[in-house]
Amino acid sequence: MNRQVLLFISLLSLYPVSGQVSYSIPEEMSKGSLVGNIAHDLGLEIKRLVSGKARIYTRNSDEYVELNREKGVLLVRQRMDREALCTETALCALHLQIILENPMEFYSVTVQITDINDNAPTFEKSEMKFKISESANTGAKFVLERAVDLDVGINDLNNYELKPTDHFVLKLHNNADGNKNVEMVLQQPLDREKHELISLVLTAVDGGEPQMSGTMLIVITVLDINDNAPVFTQPTYKATVTENSPKGTVVSTVSASDADQGSNGKITYSITNTLDNVRKIFEVNEKNGEVSLMGDIDFEKSRHFQIHLLASDDGGLTDSCKLIVDVQDINDNTPDINIMSKSTIISENAKLNTVVTMINIEDLDSGENGNVKCFIFENVPFILKTSTTNFYSLVTDSELDRETASEYNITVTCSDEGVPSLSSSVTLTLQISDVNDNAPVFERSSYEAYIVENNTPGLSIFTVKARDADWNQNARVSYILEDSSVNGVPVSSYVSVSADSGVIHAVRSFDYEQIKDFHFRIKAQDGGSPPLSSNVTVKVLIQDQNDNPPQVLYPVQTGGSLVAELVPRSADVGYLVTKVVAVDVDSGQNAWLSYKLQKATDRALFEVGLQNGEIRTIRQVTDKDAVKQRLTVIVEDNGQPSRSATVIVNVAVADSFPEVLSEFTDFTQDKEYNDNLTFYLVLALAVVSFLFITCLVVIISVKIYRWRQSRVMYSSNLPVIPYYPPRYSDTLGTGTGTLQHVYNYEVCRTTDSRKSDCKFSGAGSQNVLIMDPSSTGTMQRIQSERSILDEPDSPLEVSLIM
Repeated sequence: MNRQVLLFISLLSLYPVSGQVSYSIPEEMSKGSLVGNIAHDLGLEIKRLVSGKARIYTRNSDEYVELNREKGVLLVRQRMDREALCTETALCALHLQIILENPMEFYSVTVQITDINDNAPTFEKSEMKFKISESANTGAKFVLERAVDLDVGINDLNNYELKPTDHFVLKLHNNADGNKNVEMVLQQPLDREKHELISLVLTAVDGGEPQMSGTMLIVITVLDINDNAPVFTQPTYKATVTENSPKGTVVSTVSASDADQGSNGKITYSITNTLDNVRKIFEVNEKNGEVSLMGDIDFEKSRHFQIHLLASDDGGLTDSCKLIVDVQDINDNTPDINIMSKSTIISENAKLNTVVTMINIEDLDSGENGNVKCFIFENVPFILKTSTTNFYSLVTDSELDRETASEYNITVTCSDEGVPSLSSSVTLTLQISDVNDNAPVFERSSYEAYIVENNTPGLSIFTVKARDADWNQNARVSYILEDSSVNGVPVSSYVSVSADSGVIHAVRSFDYEQIKDFHFRIKAQDGGSPPLSSNVTVKVLIQDQNDNPPQVLYPVQTGGSLVAELVPRSADVGYLVTKVVAVDVDSGQNAWLSYKLQKATDRALFEVGLQNGEIRTIRQVTDKDAVKQRLTVIVEDNGQPSRSATVIVNVAVADSFPEVLSEFTDFTQDKEYNDNLTFYLVLALAVVSFLFITCLVVIISVKIYRWRQSRVMYSSNLPVIPYYPPRYSDTLGTGTGTLQHVYNYEVCRTTDSRKSDCKFSGAGSQNVLIMDPSSTGTMQRIQSERSILDEPDSPLEVSLIM
């Protein structure tokens, strides 16, 4: 086996590596025979062929040659008959490509099939008959049928032999196309009377080793004289026909003439081509010499035809000519698109100019009809590039984003330059695989959640939600509570968050009166590698619940003393007895308080303000009214359900202390103090009188001193700054049901006020009588919940908020 190897290596801008290898092998090699060591000839390692999944790509030759990746060789897959593969060309070759992946490479391989002498010359007919007049002149020529040998080169037809050679000899004429015309030349006159039938054997011999041959029998019938042979007007005719012309189309007309008359001058035309398809496509009218189509003509199968025509007269004389028919191509073949290799999935972070698909384009037409260009009309981040004829690569042209487009349907359209142009297209589906390039995004920039106080630990408060534009694991979001503190306590002791669902749970029970709101941050983290995250702030607002009853600030309930409000019998309708002051530590409507008179000694005498808690008379006080009046006031909030508190207010209806004392003696249960009551009352009155006089003297002294100072300042032309006595406003506000008016009390006290305090009321003041069973006859000091003057030794002005 003569094997030739030709290797060209070149670096192209589009492909990492490309090359070309050429092999030459004889036909008829057995299956498994070695074609060539492709790995060695390309300079590739065996493991590169295996890892790159090397394979053969070809349009129609993969059934003859196969690739052994493990050994790196090309082998014959099945027997190759050169005459079957290449019917019309002397040079027979198989063209294929070796494709490798990761990275993508391809190599062109040409396998030339050389001829062996496996076909003997063959005549289409086993016998040829001639009718030759005995008057034929010496040197008359008779055209014989040519033999056909499917082999080429030295194995092709080489020579002819004619036996016996008593009357005829062979004469061969070499044509420009390399074929030989065979003529039988008369060298001795014929004598019908001696030999009416002459049998000759024509042998065709090729030049191969071993030499092969074929024979044909020539039978000659000797006729009477016919001394003029037909003569064609020209030895070679030329014609042109367009492919796909309809049957019956006249291609050309040949003409011959014969000087004889009668039957000897009647000419008959015929086609003498043998062992080809000429007589299947063309026919000649035997009378007028018109050559027309009788079959389909295809430029892609045969571009040229050579028709051998014979003109014969009835006398057996003949002449021959040749008709050369050129077939004109029309644009009747669409471009054929073949996918050599393709990727169905590409990562969204693929680099620019990444090869996605390799395409081979072929158009069987010629010239401009076979020039093909491919395009992509969609607006996609891919373009087509070409580096060699009929090969295109689809590559990335810009950055990919799976979140914008996760799949592309790319239509590649290929059009030729024929008129009209023909085109074909193929749609490539490409999936974009995801990379973790998007962080989770919360639905809001911040959240506010509400929870009612006294909740059950573990209660669901709120749900945060974050979305990730990525896919699969990269879009799987986990929620994490970030470390922080609330009032010095870790936030994890207040709330927890579900990592999968983002549900926020309360870890403890909240008390609105201790904490009203707090905030923390939650991180949303995806499952990518490396993970991406984002944060959001969640503010939790504690909502108040009516869980605290009202608290009564005034009057103060004492365990051992009786506190009574003094109402003179001269009091008019609407006289302000006192004011119940209460507060509620809840908020909102849970802290809105209302006051109601629940019980009373005489319900027709007193009423309680619903909103302000003021106890006033509703009629004129009379002498018939009992001195001792006991009122029970209930304070309710506006919560659901409502909570309440009760307070007992003792009222003394009297004009003097002795009257009050005599009536309230029954209130006490400790009888041992009754004897000393008068003594303590007198002592108390003395002390109070002394304190009152002392305070009065001090106040007058202060007034005189300030008046003198102001006169001095006035006479010295200094600016006068007016003096305003202090006022003590309502510090609890009006929304909690406390007193809305300021009542001023002037109190004078001794240094020891535990037993001998005395109270004097100014204008508009209210009187409070306090009796202590443990100190018979002694009046205790007034209990005030509010402010006193800053000067401890000066008379006090006490503001009671009622």
